[in-house]
Amino acid sequence: QAQLVESGGGLVQPGESLRLSCAASGFAFSNNAMSWHRQAPGKEREDVASISSTGGWTNYADSVKGRFTISRDNVKNMMYLQMNSLKSEDTGVYYCTFWDGYRSYWGQGAQVTVSS
Repeated sequence: QAQLVESGGGLVQPGESLRLSCAASGFAFSNNAMSWHRQAPGKEREDVASISSTGGWTNYADSVKGRFTISRDNVKNMMYLQMNSLKSEDTGVYYCTFWDGYRSYWGQGAQVTVSS
């Protein structure tokens, strides 16, 4: 059964950086595009960044473009989100997700809080 486990969240000040990791297991990771979503307090869930199965294509929400970088390691079955120049509006729970053609899978989420 597919499993996604996020790590690396925490409390940082505006302008600082964090790197989220997603450990994937139970499915053919290298065959699937992956995404990071976030849920901010009082806001709808947002698709932050996506990456193709090979990593050759990436896409970002306008709100994070130029500050966040999504990447993956298909040998280690890991996905990452490097977040630089963090802002208070980046606060939220970040989820690692993928769609296998039938349903979507989500991790338990990692809390990111940006506050001075």
